Amino acid sequence: MSLLYHTTMPLFDNIAKAAKDFFIEETSAEGPSVAAPRPLPGQPAPATSTSGPAAFQVVPPLPAQPEQRHLDHIRQLLAGDGKDFMAFTKLVSSLQASGLSGPVLYQTAFNAFAAVTSLDLPALLRSAEQFELKLTSDRNSILERHREKVGEIRIPNVPPSPLVQLQQQEQQLQAGLADLARQLEEAQQRLLAVREQLQEQQQKAAAALASYELAHATAAAELKAHQQAVQAFLLRSGG
Repeated sequence: MSLLYHTTMPLFDNIAKAAKDFFIEETSAEGPSVAAPRPLPGQPAPATSTSGPAAFQVVPPLPAQPEQRHLDHIRQLLAGDGKDFMAFTKLVSSLQASGLSGPVLYQTAFNAFAAVTSLDLPALLRSAEQFELKLTSDRNSILERHREKVGEIRIPNVPPSPLVQLQQQEQQLQAGLADLARQLEEAQQRLLAVREQLQEQQQKAAAALASYELAHATAAAELKAHQQAVQAFLLRSGG
């Protein structure tokens, strides 16, 4: 931060205190009546407690707080020299905490800021536009890096991010599993074909054995019958 910033900001604080004493009237012996800080234009008003069904309305959860590294990054991005729009907004916040609001707040802040920095309104607005451009450019850069990180785009001569490497590993594993599933399906089909052949051969073998057993039994029975006949008719008659 420049020397000018360190010398001007304490002066802004003194101006804020003086503006408070000038614009806030005393209403009692206990001291000045200080109004509660009011939201900036465009910001929602703070919620108030009510009675009836509206008091039981479910409030959506607040988003998670930004990471400190992102807050530090934005703070560094918006760091100025004490004579720019960001210094003006700090003066506005200081005066707002003193109870000022609306046109009086911004007119008082601008008069004090212009008196110290000699910055006119067009120059102040140009400074605001410059900070807005810096924010837009920074966000575009962050979005491009994010898209590269998640694999939506490829930047030449930049190695894949760890996230993209994991995506590639996932795709390889999925392809490997698909190939294994195909091989398993083919093996199951071959198994069914082998089983059909096995059953066919088993049936043939069983049928062949049954046919042999039938032939064997027939021959054995016929042989036995002739043997018995010979014994009965020839041996008894004495040859």
